[in-house]
Amino acid sequence: MKLWSDSWANGDRIAARFAAGRLDGSSGVAFSDNLNPHLAWSDLPVGTRSLALICHDFDVPSRPDDVNQPDREIPSDLPRIDFFHWVLVDLPPTLTRIAEGEFSRGFTARGKPGPATLHGARQGLNDYTGWFANDKQMAGNYFGYDGPFPPFNDSLVHHYVITLYATSLPRLPREGVFTGARGREAIAGHWLDSAPHSGTYTLNRRLA
Repeated sequence: MKLWSDSWANGDRIAARFAAGRLDGSSGVAFSDNLNPHLAWSDLPVGTRSLALICHDFDVPSRPDDVNQPDREIPSDLPRIDFFHWVLVDLPPTLTRIAEGEFSRGFTARGKPGPATLHGARQGLNDYTGWFANDKQMAGNYFGYDGPFPPFNDSLVHHYVITLYATSLPRLPREGVFTGARGREAIAGHWLDSAPHSGTYTLNRRLA
């Protein structure tokens, strides 16, 4: 099973147009183009009944105390947790590619609609749902793809992993609204093969 992208080579730095946040001149950061990347795949295993796609960042600070504080950096030895950026399930096995910008163009305050989406698939909530939960202007259900927007003062470059799963399930056994963690749990024990594609991103000017 193979997965690749014309948007960036595996392991390379992600261009700002695929991120939710970008560096803004010399003064700060701003929302970016937030395009979902192009993805294509081949060599699915026999018995594949649906595909699932999950994108997560495993370098997210486990505590928010120092996040986006201009007078200090988040220490590199702080324990890190997963942050889900895209949960896409029930893709048909006849599909072989996703076009750049097909699922996301721009960052939508309060989130894009879901869970139903293109190709008869469904999208789960990404973790911007929790991040903006206490922000009156931004709070909402964030379905689908929203790209990187790491803290501008993080001493670590963040790593983003997109994993395509070939599953034996005709439909993921999750109904209604579900999170990335719940979607990944539902796939466990039902995937026949998987393929990753990764990239890096930072908004720390010292590292960029």
